[in-house]
Amino acid sequence: MSENTKPHSIWKVFLEALRGGERDYTSGSIRLAIVLLAIPMILELSMESLFAVVDMYFVGKLGEHAIAVVGYTEAMLTIIYSMAIGLSTAATAVISRRVGEKSEAEASETAVQSLILAALISALLSVIAVLSARHLLSFMGASPEVIEKGLGFTQIMFGSSGVIIFIFLINGIFRGAGNASIAMRSLWLASLANIILDPLLIYGIGTWTGWGLEGAAIATCIGRSLGVIYQCTVLFGGKSVIRLSVKNFLPDRKLMIHLLELAWPATFQFIIASGSWIILTKLVAETGGTTASAAYQIAIRNVVFFILPAWGLSNAAATLVGQNLGAKNPERAAQSTWMCVKYNIFFMALVTLIFLLFADFICGLFTTDPEVLSKAALSLRIIGSGFIFYGIGMVMMQALNGAGDTKTPTYINLVGFWLFQIPLAVFLTQVLKWNYLAAVAAVPIAETLVAILAWWYFRKGNWKTIEV
Repeated sequence: MSENTKPHSIWKVFLEALRGGERDYTSGSIRLAIVLLAIPMILELSMESLFAVVDMYFVGKLGEHAIAVVGYTEAMLTIIYSMAIGLSTAATAVISRRVGEKSEAEASETAVQSLILAALISALLSVIAVLSARHLLSFMGASPEVIEKGLGFTQIMFGSSGVIIFIFLINGIFRGAGNASIAMRSLWLASLANIILDPLLIYGIGTWTGWGLEGAAIATCIGRSLGVIYQCTVLFGGKSVIRLSVKNFLPDRKLMIHLLELAWPATFQFIIASGSWIILTKLVAETGGTTASAAYQIAIRNVVFFILPAWGLSNAAATLVGQNLGAKNPERAAQSTWMCVKYNIFFMALVTLIFLLFADFICGLFTTDPEVLSKAALSLRIIGSGFIFYGIGMVMMQALNGAGDTKTPTYINLVGFWLFQIPLAVFLTQVLKWNYLAAVAAVPIAETLVAILAWWYFRKGNWKTIEV
């Protein structure tokens, strides 16, 4: 699409983004390219977030033991999600580069090798996790009663690890090819199936009483499996830039090792950030008690929901950087990133204003306890104070990932979170004996540091010469 393309109405652009299809983002309007990529990515992330909300809504009616099991299991599944995101990031970086080079055959070969790699990792992880489920629940602190009631749920979720990895990975393949709408539709299908199946399989219908907690795991597994089946019909349908055939599924050791070299740093990016959040949650609970802990969780849930559009813009930057580097146009890659940064600053500034003005109302939707509400609103305002820097940092980090430089964001996360945020929060709460708000305040301070480091490194331009 060229810069002189006739102006698109907002509605037409929205519909075009939903219709999707692979596009060449190495020429034409950068602004339009960002919108066409970001809209389906935002909706895709919203559907993934909806998965957890729906499960917790229906499982919550089964009692505290069921809620505890879901919490323990989701915490352990973080490792699976981390690996899925790592593989997805690697696939997006390499495939977007090949598409930008107009090397569709090599892009397809990359997709094949990433799928073989995912199958091997999934099989190994699933077997180990299922056999170790009881011990893992015990390690997480689950009581014997909780383990007995929830072991089946945990084993089913662990057994379906492959579905989690595949749905993330294949979505990364489509994002790299510039077709974010397929990724969006697969999550829509998975979420819709989950919403329909959850109450049926948990509570039953008619004289059938359902499978209880295990029904929730089965519903989630079926939903995600349907999403993967839809993805595969497109991959093997022959109408995509990425064209796969069963006869082409032969391992290429060199390419798989290359993908792993890109994937492991991206995996640790997520593990580092998740680990930091877990430790901060623990510090808030220790210094503020149950009330502060509940308030913090309410604040974090709102933070995650409100920043979904920012993540969509960041993922769009990754695709644009990869394709334009493949087209030997690093300056356009940089321009695309800076434009995503500009949009993210505007959006995050708007969210900051919303939090400052309406934090009490927003948090009031989740609790009626006056003390919890007050602390949640204050926590939301504190975390929101660093949102502009957060928006800058996430675009820069994803742009580097899209360039194939997955190690630098990992190092930045390591410095910003484990070497700065956690020590700062521990010092303020444990040494100076400040209250839980000190741990909360460590969030925007660390995000600001991460943004500055990412901005500084991106400006150096070393990422422009990365070969993938």
